[in-house]
Amino acid sequence: MTQEDRLTVVKPEESELLVVTGMSGAGRSTAANALEDHGWYVVENLPPLMLGTLTELVSRMPQSIPKLAVVIDVRSKELFQDIREALRNLRAAGVGYRLLFLDADDSTLVRRFEQGRRPHPLQGDGSILDGIAAEREVLTELRESSDVVVDTSKLNVHALATTVTELFTESGPIVLRLNVMSFGFKYGLPVDANYVADVRFIPNPHWVPQLRPHTGLDEDVRDYVLQAKGTADFLDRYVEALEPVIDGYRRENKHYATIAVGCTGGKHRSVAVTEELAKRLDQLPHVTVSSHHRDLGRE
Repeated sequence: MTQEDRLTVVKPEESELLVVTGMSGAGRSTAANALEDHGWYVVENLPPLMLGTLTELVSRMPQSIPKLAVVIDVRSKELFQDIREALRNLRAAGVGYRLLFLDADDSTLVRRFEQGRRPHPLQGDGSILDGIAAEREVLTELRESSDVVVDTSKLNVHALATTVTELFTESGPIVLRLNVMSFGFKYGLPVDANYVADVRFIPNPHWVPQLRPHTGLDEDVRDYVLQAKGTADFLDRYVEALEPVIDGYRRENKHYATIAVGCTGGKHRSVAVTEELAKRLDQLPHVTVSSHHRDLGRE
């Protein structure tokens, strides 16, 4: 097959390609198992330069392998250059794909390597942290160009499998899935948030003795937060501001985004606002919305 012929190979719409990569220890194998359990044909540890060849073979029999997931390890600079070239060739050939990047914070990755009693593949004579830093430097550009980034720091294997299942269901990636997350600023910003809203302008129920033990999921706290001056106006304007963003994501074929809502501790204000924001966003067309509360119960 000539180069010109190769560029005419287009992966049919009914056949999907998902490329899974990310940091070592972030859960690639768990994600692969979850995908396989839901009907994806999974190929693990594929050399990046073989991605085009495999995709070409699948394009000839889309009915046999309608959903192909390829797990690629690109921790070295040489392999990173290979996957850049492979992905560029797929685009040039008109092959559509999704890129899922799994990440976790350094402390979580260190703990996972220590629990597994194995070294980081790039640490050499240094520490696990040295290996993580080297890998992160190589993968920064790939992470930024990914369609979906999942931070697995707070996820066990079961929660990660559930997340992957929700993202890539029987019919493939959801048209646009919004994850609305509450968090506490004192515990740090969510690394995978596309948008962050600060609701610390709302009076804090923490200073109301009868509300302090409760959370934003309780009716009394929710009413206190949502009826506070400025809250309704904020929600109205924020949803209005997000609408063109959501439309733009859809035009750019982006399938997943995280909107984070933060207060001081992630217990009262951010929880109540997150639930209300999720309800409002769920009314928009062609959007699927879920909510979760990262730091609830952490105090």
